[in-house]
Amino acid sequence: MRRSAIERLLPAAYQRACVPGSVLWALLDVMEGLHAPDEAILAEVDALFDPYRAPDGLVVRLTRWVAMDHVVASPRPDAPLPLPVGRLRDLVANAALLARWRGTPYGLRRALELATGTSGFVIEEPAERPFHVVVRVPVAAAGQLAVITRIVETEKPASATVEIVLEEESS
Repeated sequence: MRRSAIERLLPAAYQRACVPGSVLWALLDVMEGLHAPDEAILAEVDALFDPYRAPDGLVVRLTRWVAMDHVVASPRPDAPLPLPVGRLRDLVANAALLARWRGTPYGLRRALELATGTSGFVIEEPAERPFHVVVRVPVAAAGQLAVITRIVETEKPASATVEIVLEEESS
C-alpha cells in the first residue's frame, strides 16, 4: 500500500499534520516499505495455484487438492517423488478431465499416459470375464510399474479386478 493511500485512511487532523519531514511522514514511508513484500506476493498469488507456475515444492500439495495424491504417495516422507515434477504438473492441469472420465478405459489410459509420458497403453475388458480389466503396459514404461500399479488400482472401477501385463518387445 502506497504511503499516499495509507495517509488517506487517517483522520483529517493527521492528514493535515502529515507534511514532508515530519515524524508522521517518515512513519508512513516505513509502513509503505513493510507492506511492499506482502503486496508483491498478493499480486502474483494466482501463480501459486497454476500447476505450471507454482513452485516445485507446492506442486505435490496441488496433487492432493485435486485428488491425485495417490500418485505421489510414498511410505516415507523423505522419499523422492516417483515422477518428475513436470509430470505432476501435467496431472494437476488435467485433473478435471481425469475426474470426469474416472473409472473408464479412456480416463485410465489418459492418467497413465500423463503420469508416464508414454503412449501405447491398452485397456481391455474381456467379454468372457466380466468386471475384469487388463492393462497392457508398453515396454517404454516398464521402469515405472510401481506408479502404474498405484494409478491403475485407484483409477479403475471399484467393482473390477485388474491385471497389469507388460508387453513383450517386438523384434
